[in-house]
Amino acid sequence: MKIGVFDSGIGGLSVLKSIVEARLFNEIIYYGDTARVPYGTKDKDTIIRFSLEALDFFNQHNIDILIVACNTASAYALTNMQKNATYPIIGVIEPGVLALSNKIQDKSKNILIIATKATTTSKIYEKSLINLGYHNIHSLQTGLFVSIIEEGITSGDVLISTLDFYFKDLMIPDAIILGCTHFPLIQNEIKKYFNNKPILIHSGDAIVEYLIKNHNIQPESKKPKIRYFASSNKEFIENAAKKWLNLN
Repeated sequence: MKIGVFDSGIGGLSVLKSIVEARLFNEIIYYGDTARVPYGTKDKDTIIRFSLEALDFFNQHNIDILIVACNTASAYALTNMQKNATYPIIGVIEPGVLALSNKIQDKSKNILIIATKATTTSKIYEKSLINLGYHNIHSLQTGLFVSIIEEGITSGDVLISTLDFYFKDLMIPDAIILGCTHFPLIQNEIKKYFNNKPILIHSGDAIVEYLIKNHNIQPESKKPKIRYFASSNKEFIENAAKKWLNLN
């Protein structure tokens, strides 16, 4: 089987890594809209338009399934994309919510959602969690992380200062939903900031679990072939994959 993985930039590499390690597919087509990242600062209509243009790209590659590895696109454009495709398209939000519900049964636990401005504004995570009975939910816009990660910064003083800027007044949550696929690239620093206490919900791991359980996709015996594409500077994505994910 051949899968497509779509993100606004390099954040989807965190999902790609989980899929590669699970060996669920023979071939993976990764596309990052690096010319127009980040999506999280853009309006709904623009997000939908960009996402449908990405779908046009994937329609040329004869894929069997598409993962929208972008929370913002999943929040605003998933339904439009599904209506215009002949193959299954899965966003990251539903798998993330299901993953949290599997790990946190106590509906009173303190859940923190960190995401971009657009994803936070959509309130899609809050609505989904409230429907499941959770009621101690806090959402925080943390869009600076995207820009920092896109600059290749995943540790050091700049990141630590940004963590402190966003989190210094927060109590330690029981669980954190990493509501942007860029954020798993700094998840160790996030967890360390909170004394390694919260459970982190990682979109990539949640997607793998979802594919196995809901689509009955079983592991392959070989590592998949990966092809990288981008709307600008494909080498940037390839280099980021080699640096952060140890993928060729």
